Amino acid sequence: IQESENIASLHNQITACDAVLERMEQMLGAFQSDLSSISSEIRTLQEQSGAMNIRLRNRQAVRGKLGELVDGLIVPSALITAILEAPVTEPRFLEQLQELDAKAAAVREQEARGTAACADVRGILDRLRVKAVTKIREFILQKIYSFRKPMTNYQIPQTALLKYRFFYQFLLGNERATAKEIRDEYVETLSKIYLSYYRSYLGRLMKVQYEEVAEKDDLMGVEDTAKKGFFSKPSLRSRNTIFTLGTRGSVISPTELEAPILVPHTAQRGEQRYPFEALFRSQHYALLDNSCREYLFICEFFVVSGSAAHDLFHAVMGRTLSMTLKHLESYLTDCYDAIAVFLCIHIVLRFRNIAAKRDVPALDR
Repeated sequence: IQESENIASLHNQITACDAVLERMEQMLGAFQSDLSSISSEIRTLQEQSGAMNIRLRNRQAVRGKLGELVDGLIVPSALITAILEAPVTEPRFLEQLQELDAKAAAVREQEARGTAACADVRGILDRLRVKAVTKIREFILQKIYSFRKPMTNYQIPQTALLKYRFFYQFLLGNERATAKEIRDEYVETLSKIYLSYYRSYLGRLMKVQYEEVAEKDDLMGVEDTAKKGFFSKPSLRSRNTIFTLGTRGSVISPTELEAPILVPHTAQRGEQRYPFEALFRSQHYALLDNSCREYLFICEFFVVSGSAAHDLFHAVMGRTLSMTLKHLESYLTDCYDAIAVFLCIHIVLRFRNIAAKRDVPALDR
């Protein structure tokens, strides 16, 4: 009884604490419910964010592919203006021609994939291609025809053509018939030029040969069958001097081997005469130099290599080489100058080494 007041106070305190704890339990329960709801929302947001990222990546990928496709199909006005109006010698024509070639290749690739949008630009590209082919054909044929003018140094327009070698590559990729026409015209023109030049040069070159050359009667073991009469004159020829090497061996020295070729009319004016091996060196050095230049030009301009380069080279130089061989065979039939023949053999061997150093295998046939 004495502690009743304390007990009552304790009871009240316990009741108050119980009420507080009950409220805390309710608050924690509500907080737990809120956390569950927030967790669910977070998961939903994460799922939505993942889906949005996937859609974004897909759209970016599609945008990149679609952008490439559109860029490849669009024909800018600068390209059209350059192809239609600019001269082929202007740099912008070459730049836009490369762009046209790239777009034509891209359209062909997309057409193979069944892209319907290619039909919208195919007509424009075809008209531009025809115009470009026409202008390129006229330009290259004019350069080739300029080789035919008398006294023309054909190496100058030939070097100029190398600046526009992409023109022929464009024709190969877009108009093979025109490319073949240009190649055939080049072969026909240059083969005639080389043949005419070397035939003329060889004929004039042989006019400055020594008049006194070794003959059959100068060989050892040949009897002197000349009839000796009252009016016959003794031969002033000496077999010792005819077959003396002297300074003739200098023709295969490094300085003489690649010396400038002989100019026949200059030698005739100066009444200069040369042994056959000097004429042989001059003729074949000119042939070697021009053949190397021609082979390298063919490989670079006509985009050929290996057996194709060999075949094209011999289509250009074949007639000239055959004429040279026939002349040599004809000369050697009645040639009794063993020293000249020996020196000519060494000249050929050294010229073959020079051709190998210049990376020109076409003359090894």
